[in-house]
Amino acid sequence: MSRNPFELLGTDAGSRARRGRLTLPHGTVETPAFMPVGTAATVKAVLPRDVAETGAEMILSNTYHLALKPGEALVEKLGGLHSFMGWSGPILTDSGGFQVFSLPGREIDEEGVKFRYEKGGERVTLTPERSMQIQQALGADIAMAFDECIPYPATHDYADASVDRTLRWAERCLASHSREDQLLFGIMQGGVFDDLRARSAAATAEMAFDGLAVGGVSVGEGHDNLKKVVDATERRLPKDRVRYLMGVGLPEDILESVARGMDIFDCVIPTRYGRGGTLFTVRGKLRIEHNRYRRDSYPIDTSCDCHTCTHFSRAYVRHLFLTKELLGATLASIHNIRFYQRMMAGAREALENGRYTAWMSEWLTAYGNGRISS
Repeated sequence: MSRNPFELLGTDAGSRARRGRLTLPHGTVETPAFMPVGTAATVKAVLPRDVAETGAEMILSNTYHLALKPGEALVEKLGGLHSFMGWSGPILTDSGGFQVFSLPGREIDEEGVKFRYEKGGERVTLTPERSMQIQQALGADIAMAFDECIPYPATHDYADASVDRTLRWAERCLASHSREDQLLFGIMQGGVFDDLRARSAAATAEMAFDGLAVGGVSVGEGHDNLKKVVDATERRLPKDRVRYLMGVGLPEDILESVARGMDIFDCVIPTRYGRGGTLFTVRGKLRIEHNRYRRDSYPIDTSCDCHTCTHFSRAYVRHLFLTKELLGATLASIHNIRFYQRMMAGAREALENGRYTAWMSEWLTAYGNGRISS
């Protein structure tokens, strides 16, 4: 496939927001875009058919979890990740770095990371080369370079050394990645330090990656630091490559990051919140188990066109949660994924009409910064 898969279609006069298109082996992704997370080759509680009906064009799966169970060799034998999970659209696999670096007892050295599997306690080493081997076997459209995801807070000295290590690992990923029908994205790190973020961005952008990702956010740094990190990174990025802000999932964070030049996002928030009974609406979030919805005949969101909102009432969805019926988690997750896809479609339309900044302000004002209505 082409090594220039991203097309920049337009920009916003009042911000750094971008309208683009990413062409991949299994389909086209209109950006800015949000990817639902299917960690273990499934978006929890939702059929692939229903994920597609929400408007989601690409999903994310997890290298670490799939290598652990069922193993990348089995996935490859059964036709690759697309066939295995019954999803025909584009897939991105993360490198496993975030999951590995959150494990207790890990040991980091130049070779990679040594740790014990969560189940069984087997001692293993995950290296840049091993991450590439797993991801190429899984066969997603996009693979991610193996990086060191540091916690927040971290000292400047540690973050500085981590940036250097991640850059060296990035070179090893490029050297060991050979699958022609799979893109490889580099990941930029640096904690919350502007100088390190700038250095990581400039060095990573010089490498032959197909896309560039901002990593090490959504680790507890808060909304203001998130904006600071994106600002420090974006200024050093070329305009002709797609930009992926990893793990960012609150609507207000996504829209502010779109305004700062980010193109792709992912997070477990829509489905995790959905399974917990918190539902997103254009007027903020609601907790469906609250007693006020006991007799409520309205849909979750009267402006929403998802399967849940066009077929079921708040009272019914509440009933499902109170009786612990599995359908409740499914209907709530479908709605939340569709909410995110509608939000991103609104952002793209605003960009096409040259009014993203005004649209974002209006949208966030109505949303009330995610207030909970009950």
